[in-house]
Amino acid sequence: MCAQENITYNFFQTDRKKVLETLGKEKLIEALRKMLLIRNFEVRAESAYQMGKVGGFFHSYIGQEAIQTSCTMALGDKHYYTTTYRCHALALLLGVTPDEVMAELYGKVTGNAKGRGGSMHLYSDRLLGGFGIVGGHVPVATGAGFTLKYKNLNDLISLCFMGDGAVVQGAVHESLNLASLWNLPCLYVIENNQWGMGTAVSRAVCHQPIAENLAKGYGIKGYTIDGMDYLTCYDAFSSFYKEILETKKPILVEALTERFKGHSISDPGLYRSKETLEEAKKKDPIIRFKHDLLENNIITEDEFKEMDKELRNIAVKSMEYAENSPDPDPITLEDDVFAP
Repeated sequence: MCAQENITYNFFQTDRKKVLETLGKEKLIEALRKMLLIRNFEVRAESAYQMGKVGGFFHSYIGQEAIQTSCTMALGDKHYYTTTYRCHALALLLGVTPDEVMAELYGKVTGNAKGRGGSMHLYSDRLLGGFGIVGGHVPVATGAGFTLKYKNLNDLISLCFMGDGAVVQGAVHESLNLASLWNLPCLYVIENNQWGMGTAVSRAVCHQPIAENLAKGYGIKGYTIDGMDYLTCYDAFSSFYKEILETKKPILVEALTERFKGHSISDPGLYRSKETLEEAKKKDPIIRFKHDLLENNIITEDEFKEMDKELRNIAVKSMEYAENSPDPDPITLEDDVFAP
């Protein structure tokens, strides 16, 4: 695992064989398809950025696909979801089409936000948005949890994904305090990809494991999960959801993962060695999940390659769609800025 040295993690334990049997072939293949779509989309979108087709910022989710894929597969799309500026994957998982996301990156009128939001601001019916301010979305997610409780929507929860760099922000601590104080149905997920921009988490967060220690200060449960393992993540999120419904208390989770790119596309990642990066890539969640499926005769190597090719073509076609979509009319620039 990608855990740091000299830190004791109490990892969530999973019966992997049982999870495989519970999910069955159809759901396992669906999960793999979603992870491959995210990977292929990010690769092609990054290529479009490098060709000058995409402006602004671009934050890749490559290496972290198991976390949000497993969460949405385990809980479904009926809950409220909130995330950071690294939001392409969650948008795709919650029903936004590759064409719609790519067109938004290109700044086209056919995009998710009509070309106005760009890479960091994607939405769906249940995705309350990607957010450009570090930690700034956590109060939004907490408010969504309050809404669910206030309206007695007792089977729904608010899920909030944040990076390890966000946990030192005041808004995060205020949110955890209120969520605990008011018993809000919130699941806060720290995607610890080991780096807050270019600063190693060990140099930014004083006490680790993050969730296990931070949760104690707010009287809630804190868990650590292997964010590179789809089966563990799926089992964990299913369990956390049930626990929130039973206890009526929020939960804080740290999903240990690795990002395979720099913080954003403009970050060459020179703060870590090539050897360190190659070690991280050996834990690739997609390859690990593929091996699980191969070993259990759920797919073959040829079927995997064909699936990867199919989803690569979908990503390439989304680039063509975005390229051929019209630019927004400048006269509409201020439309919807204020409510009618």
